[in-house]
Amino acid sequence: MYTQEEVLDFVREEDVKFIRLAFFDIAGKQKNISIMPTELERAFSEGIAFDASAVAGFTGPEKSDMFLIPDPSTLAVIPWRPMTGKVVRMFCNIFTSDGKPCSKDCRTLLQSACKKLRDECGIEMMIGTEVEFYLFKLDEKGEPTKIPFDKAGYMDIAPEDHGENIRREICFTLEQMGIIPEASHHEEGPGQNEIDFHYSDALAAADNVATFKWIVNTKAAANGLYADFSPKPLAGEAGNGMHINISYRTINGVSGKNSEELLPYILGGIYNHIEEITYFLNPAEDSYRRLGASKAPQYIAWGKENRSVLIRVPASKSGTRLEVRSPDPVCNPYIALTLLIHAAIDGISNKITAPNSTEENLFDNKIAGKLGLKALPQSLEESRTVAKASNFVKSVLGEMVL
Repeated sequence: MYTQEEVLDFVREEDVKFIRLAFFDIAGKQKNISIMPTELERAFSEGIAFDASAVAGFTGPEKSDMFLIPDPSTLAVIPWRPMTGKVVRMFCNIFTSDGKPCSKDCRTLLQSACKKLRDECGIEMMIGTEVEFYLFKLDEKGEPTKIPFDKAGYMDIAPEDHGENIRREICFTLEQMGIIPEASHHEEGPGQNEIDFHYSDALAAADNVATFKWIVNTKAAANGLYADFSPKPLAGEAGNGMHINISYRTINGVSGKNSEELLPYILGGIYNHIEEITYFLNPAEDSYRRLGASKAPQYIAWGKENRSVLIRVPASKSGTRLEVRSPDPVCNPYIALTLLIHAAIDGISNKITAPNSTEENLFDNKIAGKLGLKALPQSLEESRTVAKASNFVKSVLGEMVL
């Protein structure tokens, strides 16, 4: 958690030659511009200009000058670049030419959501993600194939599991960049892997997911492989999910808040709005081939210690945890968390509660069919239609972003 002055000192003293300023388009794809150390003070004070009209989701050519101002707390050395003449990276917020935060900057949207949660509800949301990905071989031209790196299954070990060395490289690199992985293992699909993170605040969690995907792609390429985060890379095999684990804590000595009493309202708010925000949690056509197959949720339901439901309340001594199991790794984590936080705020503010919990196995279609549960949208177009009609989504993201 560096300050601006500490970053300037670090760059001067640690032989830093290039500074990557990273930001995101509306879909969550990372972009960056590199500057020299001589430009860093100007970056902090004035920002570095870029053409926003060339970035998906921003303005047209009129009023397209936007400015990147780095967040010093996100400083990280890129460990696969030379240690002589280091390269560092910082995430940035986007500002307009009149010095105001850009309303379409997904990182700013998430920061605003966190502030609203603190100010109005007196709590901070903590996030831990579980991200899945496949490793595929390349062909003789270096292009990706759909041939899995191995044929191992859930939590198998070497020699069946060929990915353990790459997962170890990824975990070491994460640690070098200040991110602490919690666990890693082979997943159900052939060539499929998962790495989980410790809880952190919501903004750091989104930053960590972005950094993680960058590291995985880089390490896969360095090993002659291709990393695939898409929701359904192989028909008939497990899809890639990004389970979002949510906990929370009261802050600043806020009184009159019993943490355990808030969980039903946070759960109720997310349950109440999950259909409206599915387009942002599952933003690809293949998302809807994943949902309802290979242990991915299909119905809007919650349950205690039930992994077949969309929202699971795991066994917990604190009574302040839940897990949202529908999102895909291709979602924009900043927008996904923004919407989930606002749903929680709505639940707390209006004391929204969910229907009774579901204890049945929803992976059994015969059982699920008898319960009369509402299903998630069945296609990208359906989820888009629901999102466009949602006053909640419009109030959170704004007409222009939607």
